[in-house]
Amino acid sequence: MDALTFEQLRLVIVVYSSSIIPLVLIPILHVRNLIPKWVLPFYVRLFFICAIGWEFWFNYGSVAGDSVDVRRADILNQLIPVHLNWVLNSLADAGAICCGGLLLAWLILGRKSEGFKTWRWSVFGLLLVGFIGQNIIVEMYLYHDQLSVDKPLSWAPLAPTGPWFNPLLWEYDGRSIMFQSQLPWLIMTPLVYLELIRTLKSSSSERL
Repeated sequence: MDALTFEQLRLVIVVYSSSIIPLVLIPILHVRNLIPKWVLPFYVRLFFICAIGWEFWFNYGSVAGDSVDVRRADILNQLIPVHLNWVLNSLADAGAICCGGLLLAWLILGRKSEGFKTWRWSVFGLLLVGFIGQNIIVEMYLYHDQLSVDKPLSWAPLAPTGPWFNPLLWEYDGRSIMFQSQLPWLIMTPLVYLELIRTLKSSSSERL
C-alpha cells in the first residue's frame, strides 16, 4: 500500500468519523431519552433519501458517470471500499450534515421551535446556506480530486440534469465547483425542511 498523503489521511478520518459518530450517538441518545423520539426515525429516513437520491448513483457511476473507484486514488479504494463508500457518505449526509445542520440552525434561532413547525423563508434560507456551504467546502478541500471537470458523475434522482448539463460554476486554487454536485443539496434542503415540518406536526406532543 502506498503511503497516504496528508489530504488523503484527512479524507479517511473525516469520512469515517462523520458517518460513525452520528450512527453511534443518535441511537444512544434515543435509548436514554435525551433526544425526542422522532429524531432516530427521522435520521433513518434521511439516510435512505440521501442514498437513493444521489450517493448510490454517484458511487457506482450508474448512468453516464465514472464510479468512485475510477475517480480516486487506489489507496483510498483500499481504505474506503467502493461498496462501503456510498453507505458511509449517506450516513454522514443524514447525521453530520442534515441532523447536525438542523441542530445548529435551532441553536442559532435561540432554541425556538416555531420556525421548524411551519415554513419560514428565513429558516429555509439559513438551512440552504448551511447545506450548500458545507458542500462547497467538502468539494474544495475533501473531494476535489474526485469531482474535477474530467471525472463525470452519474445521473441521479436528485441530480436530474446528469453530466449532460453540468456547467463549471467557478474555480479556486485549481479546484473546480460544478453545478451537478451542488444540485442534490439544492433539492435536498426543501425536502429536509418539509420532512421536519411533517414529522413535528405528527409528533406535536414532543419537544423539538
